[in-house]
Amino acid sequence: MTPFFSKKAKAEMRSRKRRKKNTSSVVSTHEVEDEGTSQSAHSDELENGLKRSAAEMQSPEDESGGSCKKTKLNSDMLTIIVPSNLTSKEAKKFRKDERRKARSNGHTDDKIRFVIEGKEQSQETQDADAAAKKPPKKSFPRINDLLSEHANQKKLEERMTKQNAINDGVPPSEKERYVAIDCEMVGIGTSGAKSALARASAVDWDGNILLDTFVRVPERVTDFRTFVSGVRPKDIHVKNENAMNHSEVREAMEKLLIGKILVGHALKNDLSVLMISHPRSETRDTAKYKPLMRPSGRAGGKMRPRKLRDLVAENVGMEIQKKGSGGHDSVEDARASMELFKCVRVRWEKELAGKTKGGKGG
Repeated sequence: MTPFFSKKAKAEMRSRKRRKKNTSSVVSTHEVEDEGTSQSAHSDELENGLKRSAAEMQSPEDESGGSCKKTKLNSDMLTIIVPSNLTSKEAKKFRKDERRKARSNGHTDDKIRFVIEGKEQSQETQDADAAAKKPPKKSFPRINDLLSEHANQKKLEERMTKQNAINDGVPPSEKERYVAIDCEMVGIGTSGAKSALARASAVDWDGNILLDTFVRVPERVTDFRTFVSGVRPKDIHVKNENAMNHSEVREAMEKLLIGKILVGHALKNDLSVLMISHPRSETRDTAKYKPLMRPSGRAGGKMRPRKLRDLVAENVGMEIQKKGSGGHDSVEDARASMELFKCVRVRWEKELAGKTKGGKGG
């Protein structure tokens, strides 16, 4: 490393050279040697001082605290560890010096971070928490999706207008033939897999309630299924005077369905828990009507039922079984089944009328 001399030192050296040249020849050799020795000593002293300064700049030892300063490069961020034994004034000077050195090495201020010794982990944790707390970016719907949704809504409104006009023309005697039912169950038994009737509901063509009651469950309930059934323990308690016994509900439902066409979704489950049966030719199960089912399997040949919630949203524009509503409502589901049936009633009844006596009745 080439030694560096200040202007004052250089001027003093030039002055000494001039004095040496102008000195009389009578000056003794001893005096000349003394002057050269002092000049050399002074030059060595300056050179050693500069070397010590350079060593201090590169040395990891800190003059104020004597602790080792650690620097690490994390990605593009330069993290400088401040010794914990420094006073506030010394720490301020330490940061100032280190920032100057980092700038000389090409680092910008926004890429320099100071962390107090012993708090590196907590600082990184705070940075991670701050990044996690950043609000997510707002997502906006695409214009094509909005236009498609608007077009589908318009088509649904036009279809419902035509359907309502058809339904208004149905004679009262025809409307009286249809009854829609829905039931809610709770789990009994060791694992709660066995179902017991907890609520039964029935509505007519216009959605008027014909029957709606909770059912007392004498057995021990192991799974109330409240998030689905909406049934609470007090609703089916044996001491609930507003509830009915299972035998009373079964008798009332059988009497209500005499000579009627039964409408519902997945009626097999409802009839099973009610412990009643109904003629197949007078049953309209929207879960088993092929135009309302979805294909599945590799070739798409097997038809599977769809959820009532999706079907009524797509065909009727109704929203049922909302999240956070506290479970299903059997009256609401029965009405939804009836409204869904109205959309396909004309086609369904024509298909049944065109079949022979030996054919399947839907």
